[in-house]
Amino acid sequence: MADASWIRSPIDPADQHFTTRRGTKSVLVLVPHIVAGTRLLDLLPLLEADHRIQVVFTNPLGDDTWQATQDFLHARGATVLPWAQARRSDIDLVLAGSVTGLDQLAAPTLLVPHGGGFGQYRNGSPPGTTFDQPPQLRTNLGPDQLIREGRLRADAIVLVHDREYTLLADVCPPALPAAVVAGDIVLDRLTASLPYRDHYRRALGATGDQQVVLATSTWSPRSAFGRHQDMFDQIVTELPRDRYRVVAALHPQIWSHHSPWQLRSWLADALRAGLILIPPDEGWRAALVAADYVVGDYGSVTGYGAATGASILLAETPDRPLLPGSPTAVLAEHAPRWRLDQPLEPQLRTAVNARDTIGLTALIRGLLTSRPGRAGHILRRSMYRMLGIPEPARAVPASPVPLPEPVTP
Repeated sequence: MADASWIRSPIDPADQHFTTRRGTKSVLVLVPHIVAGTRLLDLLPLLEADHRIQVVFTNPLGDDTWQATQDFLHARGATVLPWAQARRSDIDLVLAGSVTGLDQLAAPTLLVPHGGGFGQYRNGSPPGTTFDQPPQLRTNLGPDQLIREGRLRADAIVLVHDREYTLLADVCPPALPAAVVAGDIVLDRLTASLPYRDHYRRALGATGDQQVVLATSTWSPRSAFGRHQDMFDQIVTELPRDRYRVVAALHPQIWSHHSPWQLRSWLADALRAGLILIPPDEGWRAALVAADYVVGDYGSVTGYGAATGASILLAETPDRPLLPGSPTAVLAEHAPRWRLDQPLEPQLRTAVNARDTIGLTALIRGLLTSRPGRAGHILRRSMYRMLGIPEPARAVPASPVPLPEPVTP
């Protein structure tokens, strides 16, 4: 007998008498947080228009989650299975942007990074570690992440760069047979969006005479917003409104943990002064395409900004080790630092000079992907191989990102 919390499911044999399209392959999308969800949404167009496939979603954290994640899931208009039901369902393919929940599933699993690749140092310190304690270093390619009780946790581990394959060979050799170097589908979509830059600028309210400045922060006390609570107020106050359009993009974890209401409250003065706030799930990529400048920290958005041609001004962060040769480390080496005690406009001009002098755009692009423009092809081929059905003949979509829809103050 089904649990009382279970719902009618298009992949449950007990509910097949309600089904119109039968004999489909089931794809389960694991969304423990918004960041993983937004990345996985880039994979789903690769399965579009295929009547052989039924997609459902679930949150592997179950009740131990953020309300924002549940809101994100239900806004998709798809079937969202309770976790207890999902892990007992007959699944043909799992799409995951995190290892959360993988140990409770037996289906073939494709694991993708939910940032700018796996191969960068992460702060692996346990909960309760204070801000001043040194972080424990790890990559998300280590055996602590990829192996559990001697079993590889994913059947396909998607890497964005050959450099990550070399790193995987060093830190977790048993995972090499599962490695798929696919490139970066986010960068490919950003590249496809570049010809429409003027459309994104207009959607952000920028006129022909204005330059767009994207101010961005990842999460944690070490982030730009964590260390400089007035960063958005300072940027929007310093830059004349007739010449600049200032846009803010904050990591979804900030929205999830502190709430949209609280974030709008914290940024109320900046919003009244003209700051454009981008929602957590979509819009940051459109803002990157529109941006002339990015003022940001070590988060992935800053690196993508460098790859799309924006001039980068890097917010100082405390001693955070970076994996040598990674896009974040190279950007930290070459991008000028934002000095809060100095006027901002001259620093923006310095950022332009730094970009052009060393060819920062091409340098970071080359570090973000070693399969430029091919991620969709490689990922679709991998998914259909795991599903055990022929890949469709239709072209692989490389869709520009949607127009941004700023948050209403």
